[in-house]
Amino acid sequence: MTRFIAVRVCKAILTVLFVWTVVFILSRVTGDPVDWILSEGGSEEAIAQVRHNLGLDFPLWEQYFRAFVDILTGNAGDSYYYARPVLDLFGERFVATLGLGVIVFLVTILVGIPLGVLAAVKHNTILDRLTMTFSIAGYTIPNFVLGILLIIVFSLHLHLLPSGSYGTAAHYVLPVIAMAVGPTASVARLTRSSMLDVIGQDYLDSARAKGVNEWAVIYKHALRNSLIPVITILGAQLSTIIGGSVIVEMVFAWPGIGSLIVSSARQRDFPVVQFGVMMICISITFINLLVDLSYSILDPRIRVKN
Repeated sequence: MTRFIAVRVCKAILTVLFVWTVVFILSRVTGDPVDWILSEGGSEEAIAQVRHNLGLDFPLWEQYFRAFVDILTGNAGDSYYYARPVLDLFGERFVATLGLGVIVFLVTILVGIPLGVLAAVKHNTILDRLTMTFSIAGYTIPNFVLGILLIIVFSLHLHLLPSGSYGTAAHYVLPVIAMAVGPTASVARLTRSSMLDVIGQDYLDSARAKGVNEWAVIYKHALRNSLIPVITILGAQLSTIIGGSVIVEMVFAWPGIGSLIVSSARQRDFPVVQFGVMMICISITFINLLVDLSYSILDPRIRVKN
């Protein structure tokens, strides 16, 4: 078990280092933030002073290590555009993103798993076919396309729900649907597949022969033995929710972390982009690590194989 954990932790650390290197290089490729700040031009002395104030006069390798160490020590620096601490900017928007993500994840679990169980129990019925149709459609439609379609139908034509912004419960409806359809479809499809693999096993017939209620057999025995792939896909979908929020927040003008990262990338605001991407990367990596550890606990054979 110790070796299994050590290998997974090392892979997680390497992943974070790789992402940090990529985001550092790509952010510099977009151009010099001094050109954005001094949009009307400036003297050589002014340009040099701004570069010095932003710490851009150091060699690239030194900027690379300085910024990485600062993030690890909790010092994300100041935003070039907002002239405020990066941590303050993210702190103001964290609640909006977290609230949206939590609701989407709960919808994914509370709808996706029961829907998959029902489809497996009612195999080859109209309910099963409808579930599979929903799963295929929901999995293939990008969340930003679905979000735009929802705005057109429910905001522009029917005038039932707001098309964007943040504040009331009604503002959550369309973003939650846009973000939850894909993960819910994936979870329902995999739950159905896993349940079909175990639903006809002999030990379930034994439980039925003992007089156990059919739904108790399904949820207590069949679903429990189908959880490993479902837990895996839940971890993956949680990562998808975190990453997908960046696009959906832009579609619905949601004042969260995702929209802050996108707008900062346009403004070449390196500290905000670097911290935002790394925060998302570390969150996803940590979630995947927990998923690996959780299903290794549920099935000890996984530890032996690895």
